[in-house]
Amino acid sequence: MAAEGGLQIHPMDQFIVKPLFGDGPVMWYTPTNVTLWLLLAVLAIGALMVLGTRRRAVVPTRSQSVAELVYGFIHDMVEDVAGHDGVKYFPYVLTLFLFILFANVLGLIPMSFTTTSHVAVTVVLALFVFLGVTLLGFARKGVGFLSMFWVSSAPLPLRPVLALIEVISYFVRPVSHSIRLAGNLMAGHAVLKVFAGFASVALVSPVAIGAMTAIYALELLVAVIQAYVFTILTCVYLKDAVGDAHH
Repeated sequence: MAAEGGLQIHPMDQFIVKPLFGDGPVMWYTPTNVTLWLLLAVLAIGALMVLGTRRRAVVPTRSQSVAELVYGFIHDMVEDVAGHDGVKYFPYVLTLFLFILFANVLGLIPMSFTTTSHVAVTVVLALFVFLGVTLLGFARKGVGFLSMFWVSSAPLPLRPVLALIEVISYFVRPVSHSIRLAGNLMAGHAVLKVFAGFASVALVSPVAIGAMTAIYALELLVAVIQAYVFTILTCVYLKDAVGDAHH
């Protein structure tokens, strides 16, 4: 942000939650720009997975091909990482991947809102994974689920220390899981907004526009990679609950 009368750049304004109707305070029931773009992400997923595959042609259409490609990719990921027992939870993992992917990509549309840049959204997603995996682990293994914290291959005097480290790292999972996604998207969008502000200055506009194009392409790649990373980490955590002990 520059001095009064100069170039004004407010890269963080794009992350402000605003009501869709009026200018009143945002309450828990207030429809906001977050609500709108969350809904659009859900509708986009429905359009791809339901409308795109309803005919199930032998020679698939483009939408059917994309849907089948995504379906097969995530199914193989779950089976390879979480194991055969983790495949039964594939629908949840696929839904999680598609939701994050579409929310990330829709946030790249000019004048849109990136819902996954808000920790409030990503924390909910991460907590669902954390609580689901924890409850599933105890349901399947009982108290034996706690054996994942006990490194039996380590020397006996070190085991209590390693167990404490394992417990701390386990409870830090939802924090790192959520902040990684939100932080990467927020940083990229803020940088993109800064260069967009400089694009209005005639002297540097060619450089700024070129930089914006490169950053936009990078942000598209980041949107896909972050959805992939969030999903594959979910599969890794799921393996702790449904697989054999890894220590």
